[in-house]
Amino acid sequence: MLDGAVKTTVSEELPFPYNKRAFCRYEPIEKKIQHARILIVNNLLRYESDLSQLAREEWNGTAESKLRFERKVSGMACSNIVNNVLRLVKQPKTLTVHLSEVADAARDFEPDAIVMSGTLSDFDYYNPDHLSKFADFIKETRIPVLAICGAHQLVAAAFGSELKTLDDLELSEKRTNRLVEYQYRFVKIVDTTDPIFEGHNDQESGIWQDYTKEDDILRVWQNHGVQVEGVPDGFKLLATSYLCKNQMMVKNSGGQLIYAVQFHLEKSFEDWSTNPTRWEHPNKSRDGRILFENFLGLALLHQSKEGY
Repeated sequence: MLDGAVKTTVSEELPFPYNKRAFCRYEPIEKKIQHARILIVNNLLRYESDLSQLAREEWNGTAESKLRFERKVSGMACSNIVNNVLRLVKQPKTLTVHLSEVADAARDFEPDAIVMSGTLSDFDYYNPDHLSKFADFIKETRIPVLAICGAHQLVAAAFGSELKTLDDLELSEKRTNRLVEYQYRFVKIVDTTDPIFEGHNDQESGIWQDYTKEDDILRVWQNHGVQVEGVPDGFKLLATSYLCKNQMMVKNSGGQLIYAVQFHLEKSFEDWSTNPTRWEHPNKSRDGRILFENFLGLALLHQSKEGY
């Protein structure tokens, strides 16, 4: 079986030059985190009560079908996050709630960390009360937060940043057929000192792939047509790309620890699970899994320092 796998890769065009390999090294996934309570936030739309007046007007007659699709996507998105936690934590406890419920759930569940899903619709289609309550919460919470894709934009907007399409238009100018960043793409780490990249410059480390250790590159899944303009006050840029400058940022001040990523780091386990063999698998990203695990470790450390 391995011989066959080797033969099939010989004629393939290599995706990048590092050690001339079309595959990643074997990487057993060990549960290194003993326990963690993770609050998972579904940021998609569910019911008509989640909609703004604009959405009701523009979606007149189609709202139910759009909401049905959002619920379908949210199920997949939140399930992917849950699977990351289950794969990485020996004794995990998770609770999934909607964006509109995050403040009450954080108070009652007392999580070690919050992980927020992506989104589908523009935020002016959201109930403004939900957005306002979330903004109040995210600016004050001391619980570590990991915000993914649309949640990256949601956090940035709460801290005052503007959102644009990838070709620099107002979102209302181009609702459909947007330029999108899709599939696996490279992003460049611009601040290698952040602890979420721990070990990336250790040439003997077996954790990161060669392209990360040699050139400070991450290979991550992208699926978005909206970007954050600049970096909000209090945040530091961690990664960038040619099409979307703010790919990853962090706020680590004032008792807060908020990591926000434009890419879907939670998808790595989905790909890993579909590989026919763990020994020589196609060179898809494992970087998201490392970042997710590092975030959980940093969140637990932050909570211990804050006395939670």
